[in-house]
Amino acid sequence: MENQCGNSRIAGCSFSVHPMSDQFVSYIKGSLQEVDTSNVWMKTDDVTTTVRGRMEHVFDVTKAILLHIAKTDVHVAFQGTFSIGCPGDSSGDVYMEETTERLNEKDTSDIQQYSAAKFSLYPMGGGDYMDTIYSQIEAMKEKGVTVSPAHYSTRLEGDTNAIFTGLEDVFRETENSGSSHTVMTVTISANSPTHKEKQS
Repeated sequence: MENQCGNSRIAGCSFSVHPMSDQFVSYIKGSLQEVDTSNVWMKTDDVTTTVRGRMEHVFDVTKAILLHIAKTDVHVAFQGTFSIGCPGDSSGDVYMEETTERLNEKDTSDIQQYSAAKFSLYPMGGGDYMDTIYSQIEAMKEKGVTVSPAHYSTRLEGDTNAIFTGLEDVFRETENSGSSHTVMTVTISANSPTHKEKQS
């Protein structure tokens, strides 16, 4: 079978957000109005929204969409699949020429929001990545994120900004370790009634 991998290092995330409210449409639309998506290619269908572009912009936009919903105090869940590498396609390649400036960082960096997350990382196509993953998990702990094992995943608890920083770092460093195609699945829950019970 012919290899369809491309040379572009465009990153992407296919994700969905689920506000636990009858007004879920308003929460999602309100968040999208506050988030600057001009540095990414974005398309929404009846199942998910996909954003593609430079890695830093993909994480910046997905984090901002979640945080702008979570800051309203509604219970919200985020589920996403991040990918970089093959199989390559050209949709959104023009956004690789954007600057590295994170357009939403100014508005989200001060939002203090506890969340719990689980992630699984799938490096494909070679590379020496296990030591990289372990070192990045230790770095998350240094940022105040609680890390624990879970079935088929790793559990993270703490500030949402710190969690997204840790997820981006482990994703980026895994790619830098030689993985030609890296996939990461992420599930995040914010404002869960369970969280409030723990923190009360």
